[in-house]
Amino acid sequence: MTLPSREQKAVLRAERLALRDALSPEVRAEASAAMLRHIDTPAFRRAFDPAGATVSGFWPIRSEPDIRPLMECLRIMGVRPCLPVVLDRETIVFRAYLAGAPVVKTGFGTTGPDETAAVVDPDLMLVPLSAFDRHGHRIGYGAGHYDRAIARLDALGRRPRRIGIAFACQEVASVPFEPHDIPLDAILTEEGLIETRRQQV
Repeated sequence: MTLPSREQKAVLRAERLALRDALSPEVRAEASAAMLRHIDTPAFRRAFDPAGATVSGFWPIRSEPDIRPLMECLRIMGVRPCLPVVLDRETIVFRAYLAGAPVVKTGFGTTGPDETAAVVDPDLMLVPLSAFDRHGHRIGYGAGHYDRAIARLDALGRRPRRIGIAFACQEVASVPFEPHDIPLDAILTEEGLIETRRQQV
């Protein structure tokens, strides 16, 4: 019997997060650093034009890749960084992050600028995830924060580019896709930038 999509996602989420959690801190650090080598490449520059763009990153939680050095490199390339802040169980906003500015603990275990920072709309979103496939379908952590944020931006006519951030071990053959799910444009892992099949057709 085939499981419903929600249950299939839960199984894949648990499986891939277990693989990610099993990576040693040293391996995660090396893999996170390897991602830096792929941001100044033709493939990454096809994903977006960094000059003047507002880019949302994230402070790592649990065993996520640490993209803080990557965000600093993007800042040097001319982007304006911002970080997601969870306001409640339903909503995240993106606050501008200035170099050296303090960050505070926010909802859902995240870290971001305090309420004095400007709220901005990103042109590019670097999106954490639990699992992904090469069509750009992703499984998040189950709360739907990013899907709602992207839908809100789309409704305002601001369709941000979306690059998933993951370790290679989080790839699966196929993610169950539902109508409300919003696919990624690419996925960045330690092995390189994967331009999704939906972008290649």
